Amino acid sequence: MKFTVDQHALADAVSWVSKSLPSRPINPALHGIVIEVEKNKVHLSASNQEKSSKADFSADVTETGKVLVSGHLLNEISRSLPNKPVTVQLDGARVLVTAGSAKFTLPTTDAETYPTLPEIPEITGVIASDVFAKAVLQVATAASKDESLQKYTGVFLQIKNDTITLTATDKYRLAICEIQWEATHPNTELTALLRARTLEDAAKSLITSKTVSIYLTPNTAKEHLAGFVIDGKSLTSRMLNDSYPEYSKVIPTDFTSTAIIEVAPFLDSVRRVALVTDKTIPLRLAFSPNRLELEAGSADGKGIGEEGLNILLQGEPITIAFNPEFLIEGLHAVGTTFVKISFTTATKAAVLTGIPTADGKEIDNYKYILMPTLLPRK
Repeated sequence: MKFTVDQHALADAVSWVSKSLPSRPINPALHGIVIEVEKNKVHLSASNQEKSSKADFSADVTETGKVLVSGHLLNEISRSLPNKPVTVQLDGARVLVTAGSAKFTLPTTDAETYPTLPEIPEITGVIASDVFAKAVLQVATAASKDESLQKYTGVFLQIKNDTITLTATDKYRLAICEIQWEATHPNTELTALLRARTLEDAAKSLITSKTVSIYLTPNTAKEHLAGFVIDGKSLTSRMLNDSYPEYSKVIPTDFTSTAIIEVAPFLDSVRRVALVTDKTIPLRLAFSPNRLELEAGSADGKGIGEEGLNILLQGEPITIAFNPEFLIEGLHAVGTTFVKISFTTATKAAVLTGIPTADGKEIDNYKYILMPTLLPRK
């Protein structure tokens, strides 16, 4: 096996597949990246059994072959090489990596010990990468980090014709985003539950391309897989094998008041006031005409933080309390200059939506629904 390739092309491909390397693999072979060299083409692959990544690139091939080398080491080396043509060749039981005067030697493992990776499903549709990435990152923030509640660690995708609805919840908040895409076949209807962390990793990497092709197995398939492909790179992930909770009933539709607030100063105020509290102590928000008063902490605790903001309020005044961390994440997720917060009562969920300007039109394809906490005693 021997090939020569541009340093950037090698580093880019190795970096992509390295995202699927496990930290503590049960199978030692999964520590590695498989390098398979064919005529004028090199294929790299890696897996952690939950997801697998592949990358192809063109190269000047002198000799074909297949080897398995340490993935993390190859990633570090390929990123550190000088910006010169890189030659990778098998020399006995070692792989030699050379670029200019830089030379590295890597031990190899028998590539036949590497498990067979799942094949990517049939293409389901295509979407603009930036649109998909933004929706994933907006929604995934509401997914649970608690692995004991597996279905809540996922992002639920509902596909109906040319619309994808993404949803995530940890039972304390709910994020939902609706986006348009191009389905491969008309009348496409299916659902998929994917790990939020896998989708987030994919979304951050997929924005290097204009479009991303999405591959999903039908709901009747024995093995449920999702695949994402851009420019010779692919990520395949096993879906979560769990049913998703019915969430539509928790989304309020009738409101008694709405507040329009500029996000940047609101975030600053929440962070400052929350300095005297922690994740378990709520932030008290008192909304009145043209004014919001924030308060956190207690006299017998770390202290009390208070601050006021000018706002626009329509409807009845309301005093409500939120987990400050969840509120901060929601304000980041809306991604606009202003936020509209719609209320029903102090004990029912509030809805955050984005607004580009104070008197602008509400961006209604994304909603962040936040459950209140009990009002703290003063």
